[in-house]
Amino acid sequence: MSTGVSVDPALSRTMRGDEMLQAEEVAAMLRLHGLGWGAKRLAKEFGCARNTVRRYLREGGAVAFRKPVRRSAFDGLDDWLRERFFRHSGNADVVRQELASEHGIIIGLRSVELRVQRWRRELKAQMRATVRFETAPGQQMQIDFGDTRVWIGGERVRLHLFVATLGYSRRLHIRPSLRERQADWFEGMEGAFLRFGGVPAEVLFDNPKALVEHHDAATREVRFNGRLHAFARYWGFTPRACAPYRARTKGKDERGVGYVKKNAIAGRRFESWAALEAHLDRWTREIADQRVHGTTGVAPAERFADEAGALRPLGGRAPFGQLRDLVRKVQADCAIDLDTNSYSVPWRLIGESVQVVVLGGRVIVRHAGEVVADHALCRGRRQRIVERAHLAGVVGAAGPVRSAPTEIGPPPALLRPLAEYEALVGGGW
Repeated sequence: MSTGVSVDPALSRTMRGDEMLQAEEVAAMLRLHGLGWGAKRLAKEFGCARNTVRRYLREGGAVAFRKPVRRSAFDGLDDWLRERFFRHSGNADVVRQELASEHGIIIGLRSVELRVQRWRRELKAQMRATVRFETAPGQQMQIDFGDTRVWIGGERVRLHLFVATLGYSRRLHIRPSLRERQADWFEGMEGAFLRFGGVPAEVLFDNPKALVEHHDAATREVRFNGRLHAFARYWGFTPRACAPYRARTKGKDERGVGYVKKNAIAGRRFESWAALEAHLDRWTREIADQRVHGTTGVAPAERFADEAGALRPLGGRAPFGQLRDLVRKVQADCAIDLDTNSYSVPWRLIGESVQVVVLGGRVIVRHAGEVVADHALCRGRRQRIVERAHLAGVVGAAGPVRSAPTEIGPPPALLRPLAEYEALVGGGW
């Protein structure tokens, strides 16, 4: 009496090659082997190689596929590769160069690109990611310029729009101009201070050449323009520059510029420059300040009520354009030069550098933080303004001080007619 095991005809195939068998097939193979079937018969029945049958029998069941381990030139360098990949913003060629210089690994660019491919999505997300943060009332104002073209008086003009946005309330200030000079930045900020009735603690901007002389992307070292420093000291705020290539940190104002261009301008035509300014002022008051802001859910004018008191008072300051903040060296005549005129300072400061502030018709000289001279601004030219106390102890200080240049009169008249001189030299002039 013979005993047999029923095998599903679907399991029997003429050719299986090196494909892995299903778990049910392996179980059936083990049962048939227990009944005395040999490797050759099993291989023919299941359509696979005899070595495959022997491997299943040796393992006593299905065997999970084991990918062969292959050595790579990148072994042990994954952390280093990741750090360099992100440091160089995904530039695989720079990573390849540093592999050769630091690790002595000479390898093709394509191999490096395949190795770092798994981090590209993370890098892309990191570069696009922007952390939203809300500033406290009166803490920050963001500023920027946007360019557009507008029809004014029948002529299509390239327009520069200065837009300032308060970080908390999102109130806007807009100033159009034909240029984007340093003076336009300053006048735009001063207009915003007057409109908002105060000065925020800090002003955030991109890296315009008119304000920033140098900004290192790696160390974040910033060198602001000297006149910007003076402007910031005058109004009492701290200047802040966005990280290079990361202008999204100034996102509130970036969106504000786009909002102004697409809504306030939006293909309109204006009869004159005055009409443009009047329209922008009306649009800001009636539209921008009254709309429900998409982020805060509150109208900027309503939210500004909580911010107005946090701004630094203006204190009746005159515009910065009327102020000059200079550095001068005290000359040997105990004076500093300003606009062709000279103003005395204490003689002990000869050779020292002093700060000269011109404001409100006065020339104020400071040294080491203290006022050492205060003169009325001279409207003339080549004058010498002297305070006797500054020369006390100097030899000759008691003598007269010439405060006006010597006037040079017309040349004296000739003593004889020209004809006599002509006869004397024997020829015509």
